[in-house]
Amino acid sequence: MTPSTTEHAACPDTDQDADHDTGSEQQAPADVTDNAPPADPQAEQLARIHHLLRLALTVTVLVVSIWLVGDVLMVLFAATLVAVILHNLAGHLERRTRLPYWVALSIVVLIIISALTALIWSSGPEISEQALRLRAALSEQARTLRDRMDDSTPGRMILDNLPSSFGGNEHSSGGSGFGSIAGSMTGFVTSAFGAAGTLAVILIAGLYFAISPEIYVNGMLRLVPREYRMRTRDLLLTAGQTLWAWTAGQALDMTVVGLLSFIGLWIIGVPLALALGVVAGLANFIPYIGAFVGAVPAVLIGLSQGTREGLTVLGLYAAIQFFEGNVMAPLIQRHAVKMPPGLTILSQTIFGTILGIPGLILASPLTAALLAMMDRATPQLSDDERV
Repeated sequence: MTPSTTEHAACPDTDQDADHDTGSEQQAPADVTDNAPPADPQAEQLARIHHLLRLALTVTVLVVSIWLVGDVLMVLFAATLVAVILHNLAGHLERRTRLPYWVALSIVVLIIISALTALIWSSGPEISEQALRLRAALSEQARTLRDRMDDSTPGRMILDNLPSSFGGNEHSSGGSGFGSIAGSMTGFVTSAFGAAGTLAVILIAGLYFAISPEIYVNGMLRLVPREYRMRTRDLLLTAGQTLWAWTAGQALDMTVVGLLSFIGLWIIGVPLALALGVVAGLANFIPYIGAFVGAVPAVLIGLSQGTREGLTVLGLYAAIQFFEGNVMAPLIQRHAVKMPPGLTILSQTIFGTILGIPGLILASPLTAALLAMMDRATPQLSDDERV
């Protein structure tokens, strides 16, 4: 056998040894993984407890902050809502006319101011007069109802357990009458500026937000860690679109309810039909609860004209709410925002309890924005996961 043949015969053994060594090296990580110690159950439990405590602490701090500075947060949210309305109106005009954004925004603001001025100039005195007469008539009806309840045993039981701010006999430290109701607004109306000053702050801040929204949004995004900025930006844009859709749909709903109420009361012959229609339309900004609030004054005025008129007014508002709930609401929700009724009423109760009347008024748009952000941030359920 020649040397070359011997070297050739020895090569397979060398190749096999090399393959064997390579195979041993490839199997080493698997052996190391298999021999890794199991996770400590106690450590996992402690990690879960730490996560729950951190979540509970975060929620507690958030709730306490809302409780302490709720008035400021409500003013900030109201200004944001105004900015969203102005920004989207100007955006629609900008896309249709190719005007610069600041020109479109100026036109929108001028149109709104002109429309309000024309309304006040043409119907302001009549609405003011009817509003004063409506307040006097409601006060008279409230006194009459209280006297009737005071003449019966069940009525006196109700009055004895009803706060004095609502005409009852139970005295509280919060005062009585409209002063007590105003005091329950958690400082929103009874602040240093008062209602007019607060409204002015909301409108001016909303206008500045709408002039340069990118400044405030970008400043907020800079406070977020870099890896979460794109996600936060997406959620903020979703909230803005939801607020605009909710506001546009609710404005249409308020207009229809107000007009139907005015026309129906005018046909029936109820006094102060215009003022009652305005009240019904404005109250409908608060879903569900606003319908009841807007109907009570009209029913009381109708009862002052007679039982038949009162029942007719009650039937009118029932028909309007039936039309609004079964025709208008599905049409609006198809193009705007769909909110479960139970969640809407629950949010109104929670925000109204924590933040008073401003929380009750702004609970629905705030809940709509939070629902949209949660829907965007969480994965959708599969068909197998759905109930």
